[in-house]
Amino acid sequence: MRTCFYTHLRIAAGFGLLLVFVQCSKQIAPEKAAKNLVWSDEFNYTGLPDSTKWSYDEGNGCERPSGCGWGNNELQYYTAHRKENARVENGHLIVEARRESWKDRSYTSARLVTKNKGDWQYGRIEVRAKLPITLGSWSAIWMLPTQHVHGGWPADGEIDIMEYVGYIPDTIYGTVHTDAFNGMKGTQKTGSMFFGKNAQDFHLYALDWYPDRIDFWVDNTMYHRFKNEHKTNAEWPFDKAFHLILNMAVGGNWGGKKGVDEKHWPQQMLVDYVRVYK
Repeated sequence: MRTCFYTHLRIAAGFGLLLVFVQCSKQIAPEKAAKNLVWSDEFNYTGLPDSTKWSYDEGNGCERPSGCGWGNNELQYYTAHRKENARVENGHLIVEARRESWKDRSYTSARLVTKNKGDWQYGRIEVRAKLPITLGSWSAIWMLPTQHVHGGWPADGEIDIMEYVGYIPDTIYGTVHTDAFNGMKGTQKTGSMFFGKNAQDFHLYALDWYPDRIDFWVDNTMYHRFKNEHKTNAEWPFDKAFHLILNMAVGGNWGGKKGVDEKHWPQQMLVDYVRVYK
């Protein structure tokens, strides 16, 4: 398997010219410097997700500073404590998006968070998961700061360990957002991994987070590195505790860029385990 780094350079903006440079490297093994398991969920039980480890972000996002649609014009309503959208069975966590009327939305899903139940500064985060594929799905394994000390998003940072949108079924993405580098400015730092037809299999999505860099992994391949330039918080706000988020959105600015297939629901993201090492 190859690691491919995609660098985008936009020039001559009036003509919309976009150059894409691709650099690929061979598979390498992770350092695994963090060896002590400090938090995990093996999902070896049945029922709702373990309430000592997981909470829920609930609603349509309208009560959030980012606004309705969770800041991305997403279509789902995130429910809480509802087995139809989040449950554990047969050794897996199932995050399920469904096409159904729920309050003011036509889709439901779940957004599970470890906030104040699992919060870490530095270390290795591993999530073994299998992703759904349908037009309009947007699966994510990501992290946000538990405390906002720089004024909120994007200044406090965001780490997207893995994002996968259904209309690009052969590629996953890992991204860092900061005040200097973020999606609103189009300066976010993103790496991508081309899978071909293997994207829908189980894979290990991992993050190695050090004081001087953040490395993104799929299985034994590092596909993205973000370095601490030792400048200001605008470039590196990753010196505080973050928590983990698992969710599947429907539609949205990115997930729904090519539309939403209204027929092929429900869709499931399966998670085999989550492990955190320090």
